[in-house]
Amino acid sequence: MQFKIKFSTSLKTAFTLFLIANLSSFVQREKPITETFKIITFEEFELMMNKDSEKLRVFNFWATWCAPCVKEMPYFEKVAAEYPEIELIFISMDDGRKPERVTNFIETRKVKSPVYLLNDIDYNKWIDKVSEDWSGAIPATLFIKADGSKLFHEGEVNESELRALIAGIK
Repeated sequence: MQFKIKFSTSLKTAFTLFLIANLSSFVQREKPITETFKIITFEEFELMMNKDSEKLRVFNFWATWCAPCVKEMPYFEKVAAEYPEIELIFISMDDGRKPERVTNFIETRKVKSPVYLLNDIDYNKWIDKVSEDWSGAIPATLFIKADGSKLFHEGEVNESELRALIAGIK
């Protein structure tokens, strides 16, 4: 025995529009995250750090659970948006086994810059490779000039401090 359900044209149209609207909002919400988020190893980060670039590269180390990190992120995005010669990259120190914390954060806070989740918890192995001055505390920021020279800053910065750091580097 088969049952056939007949829907009116208006009900079919309404259902189709509902599906399209919900699917498009899902795709629009997911697209920026997949384009700006990736889980990487330290070796992959090291390649990023050592690549040639004509820009001042700014690597900001942070975590979703770090209040000072979260507080300073908008300053970094604002300054980077004003200066096309700056390439801003956020490096998350969150637990790599729970990447949804980072993706939810990116979506909620509308983070526009690329975010990489550093999935290497053996900090003692690689912190000195980033900077010998780094105690391991976050927030922390590595600035790499086009000529490859580096400046490292450990601790939170406000917008004017960030601008001063960048002006001193240029």
